[in-house]
Amino acid sequence: MRGNETDDLSALIRDDRVHRRLYTDPELFELELDRIFGHAWIYIGHQSQVKNPGDFYTTRIGRQPVLMVRHDDGEIYVLNNRCAHRGAMIATAESGNVSEFRCAYHGWTYGTDGKLSAVPIAQGYPGNLDFNDPGNSLLPVARTDNYRGFVFANLSSEGPGLREFLGFMTTSFDDMIDRAPGDEIEVAGGVFKHAFDANWKVYLENLCDGVHPSNVHESSIDAARAQDDDVFSDGAGEIAVRQMRQNGVGYNFFRDSVGLWTVPNGHSYMGDYHDDEKLVAALDDPSFADYIDALKADKGEARAREILSVARWNTNVWPTVSFMSQFRQLRVVHPVSVNRTEVHTFSFRMPQAPERLFADTIRFANVTNGTGSLVLTDDLETYGRIGEGLQCEGPEWIHMGRELGIDTAVDNNARETNGTSELHIRNMFDAWMSYMSTGA
Repeated sequence: MRGNETDDLSALIRDDRVHRRLYTDPELFELELDRIFGHAWIYIGHQSQVKNPGDFYTTRIGRQPVLMVRHDDGEIYVLNNRCAHRGAMIATAESGNVSEFRCAYHGWTYGTDGKLSAVPIAQGYPGNLDFNDPGNSLLPVARTDNYRGFVFANLSSEGPGLREFLGFMTTSFDDMIDRAPGDEIEVAGGVFKHAFDANWKVYLENLCDGVHPSNVHESSIDAARAQDDDVFSDGAGEIAVRQMRQNGVGYNFFRDSVGLWTVPNGHSYMGDYHDDEKLVAALDDPSFADYIDALKADKGEARAREILSVARWNTNVWPTVSFMSQFRQLRVVHPVSVNRTEVHTFSFRMPQAPERLFADTIRFANVTNGTGSLVLTDDLETYGRIGEGLQCEGPEWIHMGRELGIDTAVDNNARETNGTSELHIRNMFDAWMSYMSTGA
């Protein structure tokens, strides 16, 4: 960056467009890793991924490897995944259970709270190596917190707490938890992983975009419309056909019947645009009826009815997570380089609900979030085209002005507009500019 850095950055964003450098400039990408991923609350995982003492799960904050582990006292730690001796990564498996972490390089050993516990030939180090020195530990990240079992970490010791950062988005997490009898959910069924050759920001931009489905998914919509209603390979086939048909509801429906809401810190969510009882096979399906009975027994009939009336589609918690609360799907964005992004998708099971509900969750994941699904494959093709297209000479500015100026303020510092708006993208870049210019 040249000259006054803040002025240089603000020159890249206008009310209705952003400069293409925000998606293609390696220097800006490195600055994002420092100022956004180094200061925002980043989703790490769910507490169910580390149920028992010694359970651990490895992930990244930006490019920085970290691990989430449950200690003997039940506390969950998020630790920097780096040996204090020579810097080797300690845990290389995605998950597992250990009594201690031992570095494969020179054998330095740490407890599940990160404290140094053993060193081969410790007497050989000058000054009688201090096992209580935090500098000789697997250091915890600056801050760790969780909301109803969803664990976040922050590399910075300064800035707002997690609940302030999430704001009104806590209600989407509430929606996922409240739908579970006993308020109990757990990650289950493995993880879908995919990557694409484009900037990380395009992923969350797409998930609340109400105009793209009719175009991006056109071939899948046409195939679903041609499908005989009496012919399905299984429950997943039925869900796939019904969802793809409804992706073709058209622009007017998204404009007149689907809402889009944004809140500070870059977050947003879209109302559900499906009209087939939330893509559940049928409300008179015995397993779904059993689920409703279990929910009523746990919450009471009025509260159960209130919970099931919430209809949200994608909730984006900027900068790294998007989830579908009523379908128990959660996706985590991992930036790799300026034009390479990984996404990991998790499904959640409700242990106190009929097992068939989890089978439907997995079917929905296969249809929507799976690497061979009708939906994701279309989107991945689009992301790749964006990544390649932005390398071309052409207009320097990328538009994000659709429905500019028509949104209105509502409660909880939120703004509301219709489902064809690009308000959510403008809201993300408001947060982008705040972090990039001040680091907070």
